[in-house]
Amino acid sequence: MNISPAALALNIANFRSQALNAFLSSPKGVKGGDGESAMFSLPMSDSEVAAPLSALTQGGSVKGLSSTGRNMSLFDPESAFKMMSVINDRDVTYKAQFAELSKMQAEVAQMQNAGQSLGGITAVTGNDSIQAQLQGFVDHYNQWVQQFNPDMEKGGLLANTQAAQISRYELSQSIENSFNGAMKGLHGLRDLGISIDHATKLATLDTSKLNAVLSANKEGVVDTVQEFSANFAKSAKLLNSDGNFIPSQLKNLNKAIHYITDNKADLQAEFGTGNVVKPTGQVALALAAYNRVYGI
Repeated sequence: MNISPAALALNIANFRSQALNAFLSSPKGVKGGDGESAMFSLPMSDSEVAAPLSALTQGGSVKGLSSTGRNMSLFDPESAFKMMSVINDRDVTYKAQFAELSKMQAEVAQMQNAGQSLGGITAVTGNDSIQAQLQGFVDHYNQWVQQFNPDMEKGGLLANTQAAQISRYELSQSIENSFNGAMKGLHGLRDLGISIDHATKLATLDTSKLNAVLSANKEGVVDTVQEFSANFAKSAKLLNSDGNFIPSQLKNLNKAIHYITDNKADLQAEFGTGNVVKPTGQVALALAAYNRVYGI
């Protein structure tokens, strides 16, 4: 989905163009499409984006909305109402996604800190402390994964959000990187007993394996953990850096949200009110979080 004010404006202009073409080519009128794909498909020039509302009206002016929220002065008020319903839905969805992705941004920063903290492990750190710190990291990582699992599943708020999907992928790949510790004969955290279940996406620590390698090659364990710490923290920091995945997606969402907010009253006067969105589940919770933060 293209999230930007320009894309939204283009979608609206496409609808205007379709309705105008139907009005000019079919004296008996035509019915509007049944969905967003029928409404939002034609390429438009800048001049068409700025086309006046009179092109869609029967009398060249917009009268009041009907009791059902339709603009009855339009050639095809029902299709216009459906399009406004799509805009209403996007308004809610974008706000919910913004709130949830903002939460992920904060949690990625926490994961960065968790990775960096492992860098404090040295040759003088006791074996029990090394085990406890690695278990603590595994637990933190799993909490992060479980927190966002519902969002990432099919139909979830962030299921089609590249920034979220890449964030989980990059951090899991960092854990599975087999080059950490290679200079000391080890193959990453897997040789320390840490692995990720590809079905659940959760990490586990095999303490028996860790204790065995600590006894045989503690220097290698320390080097592996320190290399992993630096690389994992770098990956997490990069995800949140300016112009990268999470900030860029949040910026696009924010622009689209403000475009809809700034133009919603005029759009509803033009196309009708559209259906009122009644979010449930994850969307309702994330929307409530957005509204609390931004005082809506």
